[in-house]
Amino acid sequence: MCIEPAPILYEDNHLLVVNKKAGQIVQGDKTGDRPLSELFKDFIKLRDHKPGNVFLGVPHRLDRPVSGVLLLAKTSKALERLNESIRQRQLQKTYWAITRHAPARGQDRLVQYLTKNEKQNKSYVCQATDPGAQRAELSYRLLGSSDNYFLLEVRLHTGRHHQIRAQLAAMGCPIQGDLKYGDKRSNPDGSISLHARSLHLVHPVRQTPLELVAPVPDHVLWKHFEREQS
Repeated sequence: MCIEPAPILYEDNHLLVVNKKAGQIVQGDKTGDRPLSELFKDFIKLRDHKPGNVFLGVPHRLDRPVSGVLLLAKTSKALERLNESIRQRQLQKTYWAITRHAPARGQDRLVQYLTKNEKQNKSYVCQATDPGAQRAELSYRLLGSSDNYFLLEVRLHTGRHHQIRAQLAAMGCPIQGDLKYGDKRSNPDGSISLHARSLHLVHPVRQTPLELVAPVPDHVLWKHFEREQS
């Protein structure tokens, strides 16, 4: 039986867009676990009865504990054009983040500098003049709340390592379950409550607008916030 490794949100001859589950890796790492890109190559080869190798390029990544919309390229032409769109910042990414603390402002634009500690695999807010400092910019707004948690919508304007995690933590709002960035408890499944909610782009070949929305994880808190926004 041919079972897709993650729910498919959109597919044509050039693109594959899936709803990545928390815990899945997008490309290979030191754990040796098979990445989602390779699992989907196997899936497409079997599903479509392809005799040769399947091409599947990865124009952007999501951290392992993060869920949500993930874009993959099925042709080299699509990959090249998507990479250029990302360099030109033409892809609009929107994330949902659950935090234990409310931000001081209901909405804001954060412009900071980040530096990455390779040994810790962690980014820190730093001064612009620090070695390796990279400008990091995002916008957020408070969408909703429950008795103990808050839902933030985050839009990235740059794509830095662990950018949302580091910048929200620096303003006193670490993401639920993100021990690395200061939350007090981990989530039982090892996830952090950060979800790539939507992706807006122009199709790299057809030149038509696409907006892909990923349903939230099957968890009572996520479902509460999704219902609240519907």
